[in-house]
This record gives sequence, structure tokens and C-alpha cells, in this order.
Amino acid sequence: MDLCVIPLLSGRKLSREGMLVMGILNVTNDSFFAESRVAGEKEAIARAVSMARDGADIIDIGAESTRPGSHGVSEEAERGALLPVVRAVRRELPDIPISVDTRKAAVAETALEAGADIINDVSGLELPEEADRMASVTAASGAAYILTHTKGAPDVMQRNPYYDDPLSEIRDFFREKIALLESFGVSRDSLIIDPGIGFGKRVADNLAILANLEKFSVFGLPVLIGASRKGFIGAVGGADDGPESRLGGTLAITALCALSGVSIVRVHDAAPNRRAADMITAISKHRL
Repeated sequence: MDLCVIPLLSGRKLSREGMLVMGILNVTNDSFFAESRVAGEKEAIARAVSMARDGADIIDIGAESTRPGSHGVSEEAERGALLPVVRAVRRELPDIPISVDTRKAAVAETALEAGADIINDVSGLELPEEADRMASVTAASGAAYILTHTKGAPDVMQRNPYYDDPLSEIRDFFREKIALLESFGVSRDSLIIDPGIGFGKRVADNLAILANLEKFSVFGLPVLIGASRKGFIGAVGGADDGPESRLGGTLAITALCALSGVSIVRVHDAAPNRRAADMITAISKHRL
């Protein structure tokens, strides 16, 4: 398997043979999977340490839910919840890369100052009041930036989304937004693309993305997939008892991603996803 390399701040690099695992740490009270939520610094540190021990390569910290139907929180509220946790995790785990899941440029900027390395922006640079500033913050900081395809804000993105050709439309979106970021001086080497599973997608659209992951290699950029425990898994599996019942489907997707050359999977359960990814890496070494 290829060596996955993600540049970080201060000249550091994150590298692993095979696929990287990003562990989800939600400092919220309404994220769609309750087990991913933590309350306060002490619980956040314990969860981050546990994920790192279980094989997470990156800790992704978010303080605003972007589940379908959710409404945003104020900049002040997001910053107040996020920054103490970023600082605490950085103190406890000085070497682990931290990403911040935020759509707000000012929050991203202060989180980088607090010790984060990566901006995980699920807005897709579609928020007019944030897009240019987010591009400027990314360029000035040199931080790695995750560009996510989305169709509409979280409160409306699942209201009858429609595509004529989802793969072509998502690729066109990436071409446009990558050009925008580069026009602000963002280095292409710092970019990661995320096709946005569940962000304004029908079940069939999500499945089409996963069935054709190789089509995103045209950009020569690391690809991130965040499908963990999402609703379309339950739709495929028949009887669905909610996010708690979707680990099996998540692990199947993780294995597929590892086989397809995806660079990063963003998951709620670090240990089983790490084992799945490592098993695929081990098997792939023996391919004739």
C-alpha cells in the first residue's frame, strides 16, 4: 500500500503506510450519535487518550453539530466550547494531530492558535460570509484544509437533494473550490478532499460515491471519507435501530476505502476501524 502523508504545521508531517484513521470527538449535546459526545475537558481528554491508544492518527474536535436538520451555534458559543478542549487535548497529547470541525473562519483561526493542525470545514466554502475569510486563514496559517462537498446548510441539505450526475457534479465542485483556494495562496499540498457522504445526498448518491472512489484520484489529493454510522447505512441494512446498530456497515465501508486508496476515514469507533484498515493493509502486501 502507498505511504499516506499529510503535511502539518511547523514542518511536521503525518505519515502511515495505508489509511489514516480520524477519531471523532464531539463537544456538543446534539450530535447524531450520542456516544460520540463529551462534556467538558476531563471527559474530552479521556476520550482523546482512549482513541489515540486505540489507533486514531488524528483527533477531530467539533463544537457544532452538522447533522441533517441541525441549526448552527453562535461563534461565541462554538469558540467557548471548542478552544478549552483543543488546548487540553494538545497538552495531554502533544504529538497527535488535531483537526477542528468548524465552518467559521474566526473559530478555525483561534483553534489553530490553540494547538490544532487541520481545518475540517464541512461548509464547502458555500457560506458567502465565511468563504473568503476561511481561504485567507488557511493560506496565512499554512494549515492542512479539508474541503467537503455539500449541498445546502445542515438544516436544509436533506430536503430532497437532487443530482443529474453526482460524481461529475462533485468533481466539478472540487475543481471550482480548489481554484478558489489556490487564488488566495493556499498550497495544493495542504488540501484534502471529502466527497461529503450524507451532506445533501440521497442513499443512491452516497452509494455511488463509495462505488467509484477511484474517480476522485484525478485531483492527486488525499481523499477523506466520513460515513461512520450515518443514516444511509441503516437504509441499506433493512431494519435499522439507529446509529448504535450501524457499526458493521461502517466497518465494511472502512475496508472498501482501504482497498480503494482512500487516505483517511473519519470514524466514531477508533479501535475496530483501525483493525479493519490494518487488516486490508496486511492483505494487500501479499497481492501478486
